[in-house]
Amino acid sequence: MKLTGLAKSSDQSIIHQSDDPFITLPLRMQILHLYISPEHNYFGHHGQPAGTAPVIEVPQVECVAGKGLVGDRFFGWKDDYKGQVTFFEHEQYERLCEKLGVMGVTPSAFRRNVITKGVDLNTLIGVEFEVQGVRFLGTQECSPCYWMDQAFAEGAELALKGHGGLRAKILSDGILKTS
Repeated sequence: MKLTGLAKSSDQSIIHQSDDPFITLPLRMQILHLYISPEHNYFGHHGQPAGTAPVIEVPQVECVAGKGLVGDRFFGWKDDYKGQVTFFEHEQYERLCEKLGVMGVTPSAFRRNVITKGVDLNTLIGVEFEVQGVRFLGTQECSPCYWMDQAFAEGAELALKGHGGLRAKILSDGILKTS
């Protein structure tokens, strides 16, 4: 869907789910955590040990259209990359902690960039949306892989099927901050 009309809600987030340029719905997304990592720990490590690059929590991050998040491992990785930024629902993190009996593992274990609250991220697949003045295009689910069982807990990959987060392209420059 195309983003043809914008309207700001009180939290500066919007979603446009219609070809009618006058219909815009508020997107009540909170940003709880922002993470970047300078190197890949799992991507490209199949059959090898996981990497040891840190996941760094930041209070804000610079989004660059068509490139990604400044300082992140996928910044400028390849043209038109569909995973320039990744989102993950805090509600899914809480569900997994309860289901798998996990305590003391932070949401950074999932290696997603933006930990959100208040929005079903699967509804943003194929949709242009805006958060804090930055426009995104939700491209696909950020599918869980077998590394999730190692990074979070045994059974995490299966439990996350259909709820692994959202991959997105960045359509406009801007700064995201934790809410």
